[in-house]
Amino acid sequence: MDNHVEQVSEETLFHILDLFEEVATPFWLDGGWGVDVVTGRQHQSHRNVDIDFNARYTETVVSKLKALGYVVEVDWMPARMELKHGKYGYLGIHPIAFNADGSVTQANPQGGKFIFQKEWFTSTDYQDRGIPCVSKEAQLIFH
Repeated sequence: MDNHVEQVSEETLFHILDLFEEVATPFWLDGGWGVDVVTGRQHQSHRNVDIDFNARYTETVVSKLKALGYVVEVDWMPARMELKHGKYGYLGIHPIAFNADGSVTQANPQGGKFIFQKEWFTSTDYQDRGIPCVSKEAQLIFH
């Protein structure tokens, strides 16, 4: 097993999306790959994949990833966790919670919470696949 994966390929991106679909948790692609997906093409290489997901599934998601060989590298839960796999590279997971008004919150590692608009959690088509992702508007604000 190659323990020096420096970039996450598009093939690996699809593999990770498949994993989250198998867990059956609501999730959205975020970060660098999220930017590329909402703009329709890969603009640069990526060190990791970032996934926002329903925080109620945190234990299930982390257990599944560990069972598949992912190892925790950074644990700032409940805000984020970064895991590494020898073959698939880095994966950043970000638990989010849904509020009664439809907005979304994510824990801030320094305390408190970030609040996001529900409209920022959408989907798009990329390479003939529907992918849940953070909207282009939100990506431009945060990236």
